[in-house]
Parts: sequence; C-alpha cells; structure tokens
Amino acid sequence: MLKLEALLAKYAALPTVSPSEAPRMAWFKLLQFRDAVGEPVPTKKYKGLIKLLQRLNRIDPKVAPEEVRTALNFFLRPGNPYGNKPAPRTVDEQGKARGKGKRKASSAVVQLVEGEGEVLVNGKTLNEAFPRLHDRESAVWPLRCTSRLDKYNVWATVRGGGVTGQAEAITLAVARALLVHEPALKPILRKAGVVTVDARRVERKKPGHVKARKMPTWVKR
Repeated sequence: MLKLEALLAKYAALPTVSPSEAPRMAWFKLLQFRDAVGEPVPTKKYKGLIKLLQRLNRIDPKVAPEEVRTALNFFLRPGNPYGNKPAPRTVDEQGKARGKGKRKASSAVVQLVEGEGEVLVNGKTLNEAFPRLHDRESAVWPLRCTSRLDKYNVWATVRGGGVTGQAEAITLAVARALLVHEPALKPILRKAGVVTVDARRVERKKPGHVKARKMPTWVKR
C-alpha cells in the first residue's frame, strides 16, 4: 500500500483516461492477495488497495512509466482473462455462418446462408413452428430491420422452454450469424436490440407463497 501510494504521489500530475477507456485488468481476488503477501489482509484494506490500483491504471498508457506498469503487473491474476480474445468467427467453406442464442430455458442454433429467404425451424416452416404472428416477427426481426429478409436462408434448431422463449432465442442466434456475414450491420442491430443478451429468468417460488411474490388469499374465517 505504501509503495502504491508513493507511486501515485510521484505520478499524480500525469494525464489520465476515463475508467471506461482504461485497460481492463483482472486484479487479485481477496484470497489470492492474502496468499501472495502471506498475511490476513482485512477486506477494508483490500478495497483500498483496489482503488489505488484502479487510479494508477487510469494513467494514460501512452505516458505510463515502466515503474507503474511493473507494480500493477504484480497484482494481476495469473492468465489475465481479459488478455485472451476469442478468434473472430468466419463463414465456412459452404458459405454458412453459425450463431447461438439463449432465452429463459430455450437454446437455439442457427445456420445462415445466402439464399431466397427460406426459414426452417426444426424442419418446419415459420408458420408451423410459431402460430402467433408476434413470435414469427420476433424470430426474423434481425433480417427485417436490416432489409435482408430475401437475401438469406435460415435453418434453426431450437429446444427447451416455451414458444416465445424459443422465438427470442432464434432472434439472438440469427443476429449473431448475420454479424458474421456483415459485421458493418452491428450498429443497426444494436439499435434494434437484437444483439443484447436478455438475462432475465423466472424468479423462483418462495416458501409460504403461491408463486415468487404472490401470497395466499387472506381469509378472515
């Protein structure tokens, strides 16, 4: 702590970047830090250490001294998870792009290839798979909002959950597969809200409740 505070006092005048623009770093967790220093460090001091590290990490990388980088690297977890970037997905030799999507208990895998606009879900047509108009619109919304309905064929395999959950899982999978073909469409798809994962799940039932929040009807007699 004293060493980091001395570094901060020494280089406090250097230009900084905003927290969102600073390099992502995976700092030691509390137990790992205790093992590294060999002392039972309290949680309060650990939080103060993290604040110091984050402030030093905000120094503009272009002018950050080597002394600061060496000090920060000591507190990095082995195998920095933010340093490993996945390889970009590409179209296979048959011209297909693959995308996966999940929603609630449903999971979908979509293969997107250039064609005339045919859509098959588990071997069925879109009308057979989704009787409701809203679900049909939702499943192909990434293609509709980018005016690509007649340009690609969609073959989807979906399982689990209900009809609406399956349709929304296909939405995410189609959007991801479309980005493999045309990465430049990402701003349009993001604005349409089809590349953001919806992490909401059904809240669990509680003891003494009828459902997650609903209580039994109160009866006086």
